[in-house]
Amino acid sequence: MTVPARLEARGLRKSFKDRVVLDDVSFAVGPGEIFGLLGPNGAGKTTAFRLLSGLLPPDAGTFTFDGAPAEPSRPLFRRRLGVVFQDPSLDLKLTGRENLALGAALFGLPARVASTRIAEALELMELGARADEPTSRYSGGMRRRLEIARVLLHDPALLLLDEPGRGVDPEALRRIWDQIESLRQRRGLSVIVTTHQPEEAERCQRLAVLDAGRIIAAGTPDQLRARVSGDVVRVDAELPEEIAAGIRARLGLVPRVVDGHVVVETARGHELVPRVVELFPVGRLRSVATARPTLADVFATITGRGLHEEQRP
Repeated sequence: MTVPARLEARGLRKSFKDRVVLDDVSFAVGPGEIFGLLGPNGAGKTTAFRLLSGLLPPDAGTFTFDGAPAEPSRPLFRRRLGVVFQDPSLDLKLTGRENLALGAALFGLPARVASTRIAEALELMELGARADEPTSRYSGGMRRRLEIARVLLHDPALLLLDEPGRGVDPEALRRIWDQIESLRQRRGLSVIVTTHQPEEAERCQRLAVLDAGRIIAAGTPDQLRARVSGDVVRVDAELPEEIAAGIRARLGLVPRVVDGHVVVETARGHELVPRVVELFPVGRLRSVATARPTLADVFATITGRGLHEEQRP
C-alpha cells in the first residue's frame, strides 16, 4: 500500500497585479522527509511559504494533507503546522520559559501538558540552563532554537521554516539542523525549508529549485549535482570579466562569472588549475581552486546566474 504524501501541492499560481510570482508550482513532501525550496531572493520562495502557511490564498492550485483535500487557511490545517518565519517573533523582555508558556497558551494546551512539553522542548533545544534568562541575552542561534521549540509544543506533523539560517552563525545553524534531523527521526516530522543558501539546502533529502516563480529542477542533492559535468574550477580575481575573457580566448573554454567569481566546469579540474595560473601575471589572481560541484553551481549551470543575484520583477 502506497503511503500518501504528508503534503502535496499541485498547480500553485499567484500573481500580484500583472506580475506572476508563482507559476504552476507542484511538489510533494513525504512523512518524515526534509524538503527544500532553493532559489535566489525574488524567485518566489517566500510567496510559496505564505501560501503553505495560509497567509495568502493561491490564485489557482490545490493541496492535500495525508491524502485528503486541505485548505491552508482553515484552522484544522493550521493546527497540524509549526511555522517559523524569517523575522524574529520572540518577546525579548520575557525569559525563554515565559516565551514558551505564552506559545503554549496560544496553542490552547492544558497547563499540565504545557509544563511537560515546555520542559521537553528546552531539553531538546539545549536551552534548559538559560531558560529563565531574558531572551534579550540570547544569541541569534539560541533565539532561533527557541522559536523552533515554541512551534513544536503542539506536536505538529509538518514544520515550515522560512530561511532558518538568517542571522545565525554557522556553528549555531549546524546545531539547529542536527536537532531538526533528530525530530525527523524520532517523531516522523516532515519539514519544508525555503533557502537561498546551498550549504543549508544540502541538509534536505529532496529539493525543488525555483527560478522566476517556476520549478526548474528537482531531486536529491546528488541527483541535482549530477547535472554539472566533472569538477568546478573557481577563480577569485579583482576583474573577473577580464579573467573570464582571457580563459575563453586562450584555452577555448566557456567560463561564467557567477557571484563575482569566474567558474569553469571541466572533467579534470586539477589539470586545469596550473594552466589558468600560468595564463596571468603574478598578482592578477587571488586564488584558483577546484572542488566538487555545489548546489550553487547547479543553479548557475541551469540559469547562467548566481544564487545570490536577487531577481527583479
